[in-house]
Amino acid sequence: MFNRVLADFAREFQLSRNKRVLLVLDQAGWHISHQLKLPEGLDLFYLPAHSPELQPAERLWPLTNEVVANHTPRSLSELEELLVLRCQKLLKQHDLVKGLTCYHWWPMTRAV
Repeated sequence: MFNRVLADFAREFQLSRNKRVLLVLDQAGWHISHQLKLPEGLDLFYLPAHSPELQPAERLWPLTNEVVANHTPRSLSELEELLVLRCQKLLKQHDLVKGLTCYHWWPMTRAV
């Protein structure tokens, strides 16, 4: 499945030998699999193990998982619909997301 995601990503952004992307990943099993097929134009950089502070989005997983914790979607479409609705709600909860992902050392940007 991850190979398919990488291929779709490369196709969507028209990656090639002359147009490259460096994708930063954790070391989840599917990210480091020996069966991984890397599309042309896509390079991977792995974060050190046990370093969630380098990947602030890791702290958001419990918020997205919450919607399916006590619900068993019958299809991939139903799962996607549940997650999209949850993410739309999270987009409105700036303080909650900021509190989980903005570390004291993280550079702050001004809102435009």
